[in-house]
Amino acid sequence: MSHISRSTFIIAFFFAVDKVFALARQVLMARIYSTSEQDVFFAANNIPDLLSVLISGGALGVALIPVLSEHLEQRGRADAWDLFARILNLAFLVTGALAIVIYIFAAPIISGVVAPGFTADQQALAVELMRLDLAAIMIFAISGLAMAGLHANQHFLLPALAPVLYNAGQIAGILILSPGSGTLVGPLTLSGLGLGIHGMVYGVILGAALHLGIQIPGLIKYGFRWRPVLGLRTPGVRQVLRLLGPRVLTMAFIQWFFLLRDNLASRLGEGAVTGLNYGWFIMQVPETLIGSALAIAILPTLAELAARGDTEGFRATLNRGVRVLLALTIPVMAILAAGVEPVVGVLGLEAEVSHYVVLTTRGYLLGLAGHALLEIASRSFYARQDARTPLFAAFLHAVVLYSILANWFVQLWGLNGIAIANAVAFTSEAALLFFLLGRKVPGIWQVRATVMRVILATLAGGLVVLAGQAVLPFEAWGTEVSALTGLAVMAAGAGAAAPFIWADLRELGRL
Repeated sequence: MSHISRSTFIIAFFFAVDKVFALARQVLMARIYSTSEQDVFFAANNIPDLLSVLISGGALGVALIPVLSEHLEQRGRADAWDLFARILNLAFLVTGALAIVIYIFAAPIISGVVAPGFTADQQALAVELMRLDLAAIMIFAISGLAMAGLHANQHFLLPALAPVLYNAGQIAGILILSPGSGTLVGPLTLSGLGLGIHGMVYGVILGAALHLGIQIPGLIKYGFRWRPVLGLRTPGVRQVLRLLGPRVLTMAFIQWFFLLRDNLASRLGEGAVTGLNYGWFIMQVPETLIGSALAIAILPTLAELAARGDTEGFRATLNRGVRVLLALTIPVMAILAAGVEPVVGVLGLEAEVSHYVVLTTRGYLLGLAGHALLEIASRSFYARQDARTPLFAAFLHAVVLYSILANWFVQLWGLNGIAIANAVAFTSEAALLFFLLGRKVPGIWQVRATVMRVILATLAGGLVVLAGQAVLPFEAWGTEVSALTGLAVMAAGAGAAAPFIWADLRELGRL
């Protein structure tokens, strides 16, 4: 296998392990905390998550990797690490300053922006949780950039393991810190410190510390030594900041989806915020394993090809990535949409909330291919050190189009309209970016044969799952048996789809 394919499999494997831990976390949350507490927890995370995405991880990491890759290619590792130290220090200081502002204004942020539909007690609890969560964000200010530094050095193992430990920390918070003495969770009796939903946030802080700690040996191995330097006038720093400005705005526009989503859902009654969050989590499982894994692995290579001016190599690599994403995401969308209902029961949610989860999962899944393609499309522009085009596309779709559609669709289809609006807006954004990229790098969208095979695979996989749903007596079984059987049926659907797209899946080994 090629370096990219090996890296993709490593990342996807640990993402899969992470999703198992995340599923365990979600099941425990659903069974230990009330629906109201879960609504509050998810809403309270919105602004801290926004800060994390903008500063410590998504925005700065993607802006940093192309410049670090260029420095490694042209100037050597010592120069690249000097730049990394300057960016790391700057990110930590800026994150700290913004965290102080959020801490002070947490109450009006919750009541006026995040969850105006919550009761006064729910808003007060959300303020407490949001303030606690800022401690974890300070740790992520370092940890998120550590991932970017290791990715630029083509090291993916420890960054892929970090999210697993993050979820392990949260699980520890749920099992050890949250429950009181003698709390029953299914067949288990737990005796913890009795901190309730606050224990979950302390678990988030513990998980963030583990997320950082596992990556430190990798930084040491590749020769990083921290230095107390800034140097805003340093050419490399200014180069990163030129990419960062548009990237921050781009990610802010994307995060607008989460803010508007929970704002609208908070007005639809108890369980609506939780239902949307669980639906998003389920859709994100295949999106992360397929789209994020491939996009993370391919970005440093695309950046190196762009730095060398190898347009043909850039085109060929990106075209193979597009075909692999199409071949995987569209059949998975159909299989998961058809088979998700019996699997949701394992969460142990109330019947109405479980219904919300099934509906919103199917709504989000309409955009699975679009989300995965958007991951690689936006990174292709950053690899070419063009941050303005993704900024324009994100504003047009994630803010303007999504805002219009979400407010319209929620009137037509209720809660599920919010999920469908997300699918339409982000798929449109991916289509626009590929159209614009194709004008600069012709040939990246040569996928006609792949599309024909994908249609056949989707029909085969979807029909097998629908047949299983129609024949098997899920209602007569318990939730655990139904969930396992549902997974088996979806696996059979995947097996039916695989022969049709095998030629495209083999392209992953050639990346």
